[in-house]
Amino acid sequence: MTVMASTSSRTETCASAPEAHPRPEGRDRYTISEVVAFTGLTAHTLRWYERIGLMPHVDRSNTGQRRFTNRDLDWLAFVGKLRLTGMPVADMVRYAELLREGEHTFEERQELLEATRRDVKTRIAELQDTLAVLDFKIDFYAGARAASERP
Repeated sequence: MTVMASTSSRTETCASAPEAHPRPEGRDRYTISEVVAFTGLTAHTLRWYERIGLMPHVDRSNTGQRRFTNRDLDWLAFVGKLRLTGMPVADMVRYAELLREGEHTFEERQELLEATRRDVKTRIAELQDTLAVLDFKIDFYAGARAASERP
């Protein structure tokens, strides 16, 4: 699946990610409960995302029920990736605002994503160092246990 985010009349490919849940073929309208099932997010979180401006305008049925589209699901997948990076919600909202403003914000969006990438790479390095320490300790205990079991 390609994660898409809409600018006024143009679609921007933001990232690629595997689909967590397959979507019904030929459909492009989903209720909030279906989106909850597809994304694992709560209805409360989806409403909050909309309220703070993280979600683009969500269509409504004639009864006022939210109707999400495939584009909305793609955007939520991208937001999920941003959340995994540890990006602050305020920065995610800022990114969404910049996206809605149009192509003249490409540079600022790129800078925001590059800063996030640097943070992620730093965290990965820290985790690799931590993993090395854990591996050392595990090997130490395995060796100590084997030595104590020898006659």
